[in-house]
Amino acid sequence: MPRRDASIAPASAVEDLAREGLIERPPGYGGTPSGGTARDGQNGAHDGTGRVNLTFTPSGRSVGVPAGVTVFDAASWNGIAIDSTCGGHGTCKKCKVQIAGRAGEGVPVSRLDARAFSVEELKAGWRLACRAAAMRDLTVEVPPLTTRPKAATVGVGRQVILRPAVQKRYVELTEPTLSDQRPDIERLMGAIDDLEVRPTLHALRRLAQSLRRSDFKVTAVVVDDLLIDVEDGDTSQTRHAIAFDLGTTTVVATLLDLSTGTPVAVQSMLNRQQPHGADVISRISATMLDPDALPRLQQLAHETLDALAGDVCAEAGIAREQVYEVALAGNATMTALALGMDPEPLGVAPFVLTTESFDGLWATDLGLSLHPAAPARVFPALGAYVGGDIVAGMLASGVDRDKRLRLFVDVGTNCEIVLGDGERILATAAPAGPAFEGGSIRCGMRAAPGAIEGVRVSDDDVTCQVIGDDGSGTVAPLGLCGSGLVDAVAELVRVGVIEPSGRFAPDEQTAERLPGLADRLTKIGDERVFVLAWRGERGDLADSVQVSQRDVRELQFAKAAIATGWSLLLEEMGVEPGDVQQVLLAGSFGSYLSPGNAVRIGLVPHIPVLRIVSAGNVAGEGAKMTLLSANERAGADTLLREVSYVELSDRTDFNDRFVDELAFPG
Repeated sequence: MPRRDASIAPASAVEDLAREGLIERPPGYGGTPSGGTARDGQNGAHDGTGRVNLTFTPSGRSVGVPAGVTVFDAASWNGIAIDSTCGGHGTCKKCKVQIAGRAGEGVPVSRLDARAFSVEELKAGWRLACRAAAMRDLTVEVPPLTTRPKAATVGVGRQVILRPAVQKRYVELTEPTLSDQRPDIERLMGAIDDLEVRPTLHALRRLAQSLRRSDFKVTAVVVDDLLIDVEDGDTSQTRHAIAFDLGTTTVVATLLDLSTGTPVAVQSMLNRQQPHGADVISRISATMLDPDALPRLQQLAHETLDALAGDVCAEAGIAREQVYEVALAGNATMTALALGMDPEPLGVAPFVLTTESFDGLWATDLGLSLHPAAPARVFPALGAYVGGDIVAGMLASGVDRDKRLRLFVDVGTNCEIVLGDGERILATAAPAGPAFEGGSIRCGMRAAPGAIEGVRVSDDDVTCQVIGDDGSGTVAPLGLCGSGLVDAVAELVRVGVIEPSGRFAPDEQTAERLPGLADRLTKIGDERVFVLAWRGERGDLADSVQVSQRDVRELQFAKAAIATGWSLLLEEMGVEPGDVQQVLLAGSFGSYLSPGNAVRIGLVPHIPVLRIVSAGNVAGEGAKMTLLSANERAGADTLLREVSYVELSDRTDFNDRFVDELAFPG
């Protein structure tokens, strides 16, 4: 770990290091402004395409992210804790990491790095993670957290003061006597008079034995205004909560240490409802066709949540009973199924919610075996297709606070889109279909080991990045996930193998212009395909991974639905695409989508790629915010009143606009 009192590297010393070739000269160093974060290009321009692998030590975790993503964001998305209190703005200078290699080769020194480290530390590869843009494969050493931050950083550009609803008070009470026969609960309440609480039955059942077993030295556990338990001795330093992002495909659980505000364990798994369909419509249909489907889907949701709760508790080495509160963000259908509510009204016109908000829920209502009196906070929904996960994402990203014109896009089977400028907020949902998750694609698969997640096409070759492969080629490509599909089509459009209309170029044209790729453009039956990877002998189509003409069409339909959604919101707001100052790509898929290729296929407005931010799991971040700060809960309810929902199915011009958006930008 670098010295906290290290001297600051003067400009002359940094210039000397650059001349020696030990570090790259930081853009703008020495007085020329270089912008804000690494997202703004501070650490060197990039075109927003391609992926890099980061290996974090001492954990040994290896993750793949789009080029240009900061080390801090890459770690945060994957549950790797890096100390920070400022949300990646470079003001706290706590996110210190060491880049392996000669003087942190490949990661230029920013102005803030030079202010945070001595010359010796810069030579040793120390950088601020929030300013270190990953432009190539890196090995990053992450020091253990050494301080307890006073603020918990969450979301994109948002931080909250650590004020959780879960409070503990250790008290040493006087024992009752014949002259002092006050009830046990009155004795306890008198000792925690700084809190106004109501005892739960669970706490009352445990109170008498706990007091006498521990010589009247106990810890009161309070959540909001509820006394939920009384524990023997002093347990005041042990407070945990779990934030859930209940997705249609993937469910994520984050265990939080409420004493420090830091995540201590993160786990994810596929939603066990998958056998009942890959999207919300399929699952709604299942409940309409089979009266036994609803309780079965509820049970599967409960099993998923409880398994993840067990995983994060086991990873952190804590007992389930030490989790005193949970928060859940999910779309309207997933939330309804988890609570055993009939989702049919969500799937048929006029698409009506049973309720917007949920009060008085317990963790047991979600099938969770945690503390038996733990409350559950479930995010409210804006509408049938803009659910609590989007409200959580808006809360985390501060869409109601930022005065910039910002576009929030949660890319998935159902794509939610939000446009806001700090004064007005519009939201809608577009039916993108399963293409982004590998569904309905000839060689499609989930983002798992063996999936092609990145593609680069040259005049005579194709390079594929495969999940789980370290570059040695030891992991053979098995199929194509959503980000790989976008990369492949964008690259083929760029080199001219796919025309703007979406059709593959004629064989003779490809053979003339790109002879090295000609044998990859072929047919399987009557359908034209382009081979991305030969797994066996070159020319063996049966043992290859391809993109078909139908795959291209599926991607066109998906991106056209999304582009129609945001273009209509822009029109409603009275602004142009070029006016958008930031695009937030949210969700698991959005986090690993190359910004440059998102622009190239027309998925997002044609703006500079540095305005496009991979926002990560902002739904989960919003859920964490409400656990770390009780004050943030009112913010979610306020958003319901501030956001105007635009129903696309009511638009008579939707089909015409959709057709206009099908073509790839020329």
